[in-house]
Amino acid sequence: MRTLSRNIASLSAVLSLTLSSLPALAWHDKTHLSVAEAAGFDLWYSAAAPDVAKSKSEFRPIEEKNHYFNNNAGKEVDAAMVMSQVERYNKPEDGEGHLYGAIIGAIRAYKAEQNSGKYAEYPLAFCAHYVADLSMPLHNTAYDDFNKNRHSINDGIVEGSVRNNLGSIQRNMEDITILNEADLAREIAKVANTARKLGNQIREEQRDMTQNEVYTQLSRSASLLHAVLKYVGKTPASPVS
Repeated sequence: MRTLSRNIASLSAVLSLTLSSLPALAWHDKTHLSVAEAAGFDLWYSAAAPDVAKSKSEFRPIEEKNHYFNNNAGKEVDAAMVMSQVERYNKPEDGEGHLYGAIIGAIRAYKAEQNSGKYAEYPLAFCAHYVADLSMPLHNTAYDDFNKNRHSINDGIVEGSVRNNLGSIQRNMEDITILNEADLAREIAKVANTARKLGNQIREEQRDMTQNEVYTQLSRSASLLHAVLKYVGKTPASPVS
C-alpha cells in the first residue's frame, strides 16, 4: 500500500510538472461557442472542437502551436508578421507559436477542400476557434510567470454568464470588409495588437481582466469571424435576438 501511495504521489508530481509547463487553453468552451454564434457561424457548436483535439496527446504537438503567439520580443504585430507565420501552420517545432498564421492556414485549408468537392466545414471550425483565441491577451504575450499564474482565471472570467449574454458581444461588433489575404492579415494584426496591449496593461497592473474588457475583446473576435465568413462565401446567420 505504501509503495502504491508513493507511486501515485510520484505520478501526480510528474503530471503536475508537465501540465504546468504547457501553455494553457484560451477562453473556456462556452466563451468560444458564444463568439462563434455571435458572429453568425452556423456550426458555432463546433468551435470548441480544436481544444478537444488538442487534449489528445497524439494531436497536441501539432495542434497546440496554432493557438497562441508568445511574442517574446514584444513586437508590434503587422501584416508581414502575420503572413510570415502561415507556413508554420500545424508545425510542432515552433516554440513561440503561430496563431496568426494558423487563421489564414485554416482558411486556405477550407478553400482547398471546398474546391476539391470535399466536406470543408471542419477547417472553418478550427478557424473560428483560432479567431476567438486571437482576442485573448495572454495568447499574444510572453508565457512568463504572470501568464502561467493568471491564465486560467482570465480564460474563464465570463464563462458562467456568456451563453446568456451574446448581446454583450454583438452590441460592440464592427463591420469589417475582407477582400483578399492582405486585408485579412491586416485585420488579424489589429485584433492581435489590442490583445497584446491589454495583456501588457494587466501585467503591469498585476490584475485580471474586467468583464467589460473581456466582452470588448470577444466583440473584436466576433467581428473578424463575421467578416471571414463573408470572405469565404458563407452567409452568416442573423444575430441572436
